[in-house]
Amino acid sequence: QVQLVESGGGLVQPGGSLRLSCAASGNFFSINTMGWHRQAPGKQRELVATTTTHGITNDVYQDSVKDRFTISRDSAKNTVYLEMNRLKPEDTAVYYCYAEVWTDYELGEYWGQGTQVTVSS
Repeated sequence: QVQLVESGGGLVQPGGSLRLSCAASGNFFSINTMGWHRQAPGKQRELVATTTTHGITNDVYQDSVKDRFTISRDSAKNTVYLEMNRLKPEDTAVYYCYAEVWTDYELGEYWGQGTQVTVSS
């Protein structure tokens, strides 16, 4: 019903930048929340950032990325972005787009396939 497609991952050196994007498509009424989680090798998936609009936009960041990453959303395009700056090796992970989406009468959680971000010199 809902497809999330990420793009923008890649290999960067420490201190570099990347911008991830995720576009939602399919059959749904609306999207409440879009955001990003990541999973590093040997670690559990963790929240990176989310953005939610309920008349007002609320953005939530993991503390470790709060001053370096910026989440934004183009609601008209059902697309969320993650601008990642001053990347560190510990940011290396598969980044997964997710969205909380109204389909029919249910609010469901959907995930993208993930995009690899590797920060290495």
